[in-house]
Amino acid sequence: MKRSTGHDRSRTRAWKPATQAIRGGTLRSEFGETSEALFLTSGYCYDEAEIAAARFRGDDPGMTYSRLQNPTVAMLEERLCLMEGAEACRAQASGMAAMTTALLCQLSAGDHMVTARAMFGSCKWLGDELLPRFGIEVTVVDGSDTDAWAKAVRPNTKLLFLETPANPTLEIADISAIADIAHDAGAKLLVDNAFATPVLQRPMELGADMVAYSATKMMDGQGRVLAGAVLGTDEFINETLLPFQRNTGPNLSPFNAWVVLKGLETLELRMTRQSENALKVAKALESRVPKLLYPHLDSHPQVDLARAQMRAGGTIMSLFLDGGREQAHGLLNALELVDISNNIGDSRSLMTHPASTTHYGVGEEGRAEMGITEGMLRLSVGLEDPDDVIADLDQALASAGL
Repeated sequence: MKRSTGHDRSRTRAWKPATQAIRGGTLRSEFGETSEALFLTSGYCYDEAEIAAARFRGDDPGMTYSRLQNPTVAMLEERLCLMEGAEACRAQASGMAAMTTALLCQLSAGDHMVTARAMFGSCKWLGDELLPRFGIEVTVVDGSDTDAWAKAVRPNTKLLFLETPANPTLEIADISAIADIAHDAGAKLLVDNAFATPVLQRPMELGADMVAYSATKMMDGQGRVLAGAVLGTDEFINETLLPFQRNTGPNLSPFNAWVVLKGLETLELRMTRQSENALKVAKALESRVPKLLYPHLDSHPQVDLARAQMRAGGTIMSLFLDGGREQAHGLLNALELVDISNNIGDSRSLMTHPASTTHYGVGEEGRAEMGITEGMLRLSVGLEDPDDVIADLDQALASAGL
């Protein structure tokens, strides 16, 4: 295996983002393939026993086992590093594997974590249910209230964890300000950046220590595979996260890594177009529903912060209807073009009712605290002509009595 000409880090980091998304991290075999090769192997052979011993000691950079290294996965990790501006990356089996690994690899009994109230349902479960089982204290705050983060910090606080924009409320957290709070307390900040991707928002440039992704979403972009990733410093990834991953095994398969690599080639194009589509849809629907949240709409309560942190508003918006679950389900059932699905970031427009799907498991009280009402709908806008999406939503709204 060799890198194609010029693919050393000193050069690839100087490339523009569009180039990094196509060529970053590429490894080529002796066959000289143009598209990244798919290495479906669990293990590796050695010419001599001494080479095997050297690799396990860490003296030889070659590969030993696909739970630790795989050429296809390594290409994805390097490309994500370049796109994010991070020193190191480890790919994970899914987005939730990434979140769980990022938390458990650095938190121990007696530690304290502060987390935002509005998050993806499974991320909220980690803080509410899993971490306390292991003696890790968790304080939940309003993610958009910077003062609340500062007040929640304790002497044993090790980590602050947030998602911005939040799923599905689209609350915006001030990454820079919260990073300063974390660092003043001797803690670190972990940001779930799945909604924005590095195309629209790079949290580490704003002070975050680590970034975690569900690459299942926008990075794949076509609803094909599960994947995740955690990015940070060399020290954190290789000394803190890697031992946890090596011994627990939440690894990404080479095939899924290859699919995500192909998705990254068009990520900037898709995110740019889908954000444009979403803004057009949001403007068209805003006057049709009691409440609509989209980060780059003038009506969003944190629009200035959203515009400062995000290059565009992203693909997701939330609609709030007054008629509760019955009206929300009625709208979904009337859709003809947009699909009912709890996924996001697909090339197809998708819509779901969070209270009965993605956030069903947090319970009625938990949903109320997060601002997820029975009349809330989350819309992920795809690559269709936005006028067709608007027309479909218009007829579905009319069918639902709006």
